[in-house]
Amino acid sequence: MQLVGREREMESLTAFLERAAGHGAVRLLYGDPGVGKSVLLDAAAALAERAGTHVLRATGTEFEADVSYAALVELLAPLTRDIGRLPSLYADALGAALGVGFVPAPSGPPAAAGGPAPSRLVLGNAVLALLRAGAAERPLLLVVDDLPWIDRASATILGFVARRLAGSRVGLLAASRTGEISHFERAGLPEEGVEPLAPAAARHLVDVRHPRLPGRIRSRLMAEADGNPLALLELAGTLSGERRPPDVLPLSDRLRAAFTVRLGGLPTSTRRLLLLAALDQSIDLMILRRAAQDVAQGLGAAEREQLIEVRPAANRLRFRHPLMRSAVVELATPAERREAHTVLAGLLADDPERRAWHLAAATEESDEKVAALLEDVARRVLRRGDASGAVTALTRAAELSPAPRDRSRRLAEAAYLGADITGELGSASRLLADARRVDPALGGSLHAAAAAAYMLVNGDGDVETAHAVLVGAIEAAGPELDAGNDDLIEALHTLLLVCWWAGRTELWAPLHDFVGRLTPAVPEQLDLQIRAFPDTARSTARDRAGLLAAIAQQDEEFEPNRIIRINTSSVYLDLLGGCRAGAWRLVEDGRAGGAVRSSLGALMHLCLDDFVTGRWAEGQELADEGLALCRSHNYDFIVWYFLYHQGVLAAVRGDHLAAARWADELTDVAERRHARGAARFAHQARALSALGRGDHEAAFRHASGLSPAGELAPYTPHALWVVLDLVESAWHTGRRAEARAHVEAMRAARLPEISPRLALLTAGCEAVVGHEELFAVAEATPGAGQWPFDLARIRLLHAERLVGRRAVVEARPILREALAAFEELGAAPWAERARRALRAAGGDQRQSGPESLTPQETQIARMAAAGLTNKEIAARLRLSPRSVGAHLYRIFPKLGIGKRAALRDALDRAPTGA
Repeated sequence: MQLVGREREMESLTAFLERAAGHGAVRLLYGDPGVGKSVLLDAAAALAERAGTHVLRATGTEFEADVSYAALVELLAPLTRDIGRLPSLYADALGAALGVGFVPAPSGPPAAAGGPAPSRLVLGNAVLALLRAGAAERPLLLVVDDLPWIDRASATILGFVARRLAGSRVGLLAASRTGEISHFERAGLPEEGVEPLAPAAARHLVDVRHPRLPGRIRSRLMAEADGNPLALLELAGTLSGERRPPDVLPLSDRLRAAFTVRLGGLPTSTRRLLLLAALDQSIDLMILRRAAQDVAQGLGAAEREQLIEVRPAANRLRFRHPLMRSAVVELATPAERREAHTVLAGLLADDPERRAWHLAAATEESDEKVAALLEDVARRVLRRGDASGAVTALTRAAELSPAPRDRSRRLAEAAYLGADITGELGSASRLLADARRVDPALGGSLHAAAAAAYMLVNGDGDVETAHAVLVGAIEAAGPELDAGNDDLIEALHTLLLVCWWAGRTELWAPLHDFVGRLTPAVPEQLDLQIRAFPDTARSTARDRAGLLAAIAQQDEEFEPNRIIRINTSSVYLDLLGGCRAGAWRLVEDGRAGGAVRSSLGALMHLCLDDFVTGRWAEGQELADEGLALCRSHNYDFIVWYFLYHQGVLAAVRGDHLAAARWADELTDVAERRHARGAARFAHQARALSALGRGDHEAAFRHASGLSPAGELAPYTPHALWVVLDLVESAWHTGRRAEARAHVEAMRAARLPEISPRLALLTAGCEAVVGHEELFAVAEATPGAGQWPFDLARIRLLHAERLVGRRAVVEARPILREALAAFEELGAAPWAERARRALRAAGGDQRQSGPESLTPQETQIARMAAAGLTNKEIAARLRLSPRSVGAHLYRIFPKLGIGKRAALRDALDRAPTGA
């Protein structure tokens, strides 16, 4: 049986079963209700049966707890045939204690029933003798679940037997709940606690059983279930249809039975205190003392039942299991809950957020004051980076809003946050539909327009329609635009993104008009993003300085959209390296079920930085993650981000078929939505693939598809990333004038002042069209080593120029540097091109063959040659499978092979000489 997250427990049980089958052994499992003890018993029983052990089972039940020897009868019934092997004293004892029908006498009269009860010593030895007789042919395993519920008589005998199993080939495996009192004497017997599942295993279990559970629900489930498998599965089933997590998670019948059994007998005063604590997990003993006179006495009963743990030194109490909190709430009546929330709101006057939520829970009718308090809560938590919490607060505020206009406005804002940050498009669509039903005009809501724009581009609509929706909504706001209107500023940020996706110059005019009408001044972040991002070729060193200042403050920034916008502004100024910490915070938040949409943007930014800085293995892993996340959350348009990354990575590694496939899919996704700006990104993958194949004509066609030669097209910042592709391919196809014109355009735009990387690319392009000495100037660009692929390409172009004029001695060291960089990156086509140039230069031929491999590459190659998969190699070397794949990309060209099957022969052949 394959259990999720129970590898350690199963390894321990396997060892126990081996000992029990050979020499006899005892193991007592204990843990919280629902933690998986019964499942482990089942798994151990199945494992034992497969090994040839005879398994005997019994389960303690409440209704048989007073029936003497009920558990022993259930457990030993399969062994009646072995009674004939026992001395008559033992057979009689079993008959008297367990009943005539239980013991058929093998010969002579049946064992007497109803005679004098045997002593426990005799009966214990009789059971032990019966078990030993039963184990004569094959080992026995006794499996007892719910040990505290078995009857006292059976528990006493089993406790006697448990201490005398050594050398018997009989095992006893039993389970009970933590802290439960039992008649079974467990002192001195081996015990093992069953802990909740680790977070990763808990997530995996839910992913397998409930893969479509919304992110906010999933996060709440993980927190409440606390790794309890029964709670994870049962609660996931009850919550799968919810739009948002309820205040207290509902218990299924199985969970209710598991967690409420010990609450019924508590005093009313104790249950009242527990209800207050259950409805606010942050409450402390000091606050509770304001609600009741004798808190210590009231909580004492719950402590004795081991329901809670009181920590006076820390002034805290906690429920021993999170679901006990749900059980306390479920046992209370609705009126009792409302009263408790009202009490808590009064006690928490100094905590506006908690007070607002308690007032909302105590309120049955519409109440604008409470709704306004919750809207303020949404603003607060959003500033702290909790977009999901903001959506929840706005949705509840809408429910309490008396006026349709206010209700619609709040629903629309929740929909916008859901679409733009949390990644729950389905929920966002429903919220927007609800807002329209309440107020068909949507009260002129700009948030509704922004949410609708996201719905359009990720559904069956297009970016041009989304642009029209946003422009119309902003124009309706009036001729004077208030820069302090957060709804308006959010709509303008969304419009900027839509314009960039659309890729049509004329669509930018309304945005600039609106920004020009903002009073009293354009907000700093919007102003910076407009200047630095959409048309980076026209940005200035002043813009770079402003962005550096904003990046320096990112450690203090938690609001997802603000982080994303700073990072977006940094892309083409090559400042993403300083944004990685903020991006990783968003990625981790998304992985935990938080701001999923924002995490997609952060993954995109990390991938972009990984590509230009040479972290291709990590970039591939993150691109795979982003692609899967888009598809699981129905981001059918945003998926183009990761199609782009897949395409360029395949191209530079020489997988030309895959590069074409990814580029075609990107083009299809973008063109169907009229997103020509996004569609142009496919040109880079196609240009790089063409250069790798040596097809300079196709490379020029695709590079100039982003921006024509001699021009840095407006509002096409990605054209800056293909300047070297365009100039190199133009030069090799005889388009010398076009190549020079493009370099002139780069100089006119003063690109070196904008970014060190653009300084490197500009210098490299100048060298291609100019004097050979300019290559050395380019290679000496400060910080050039940060961009290993760009620098290696410029070195290769330099060396090829030297080889062309037969300056082979000068070319060789440059070629070796370039080759080493390409091999380290896994840029197979460029590595092969460098090898050819090195051969033409009469260089050291030992650059290829087995001796060219690094020690780690040799280790990986030999494992792969032996038939191990990437995953198996990764496990042995403590690498990721993706890193192993990246190493193999570098190994194949070094060995002069193209497939895994040729590894063995390539490794065995002698290296070629110089």
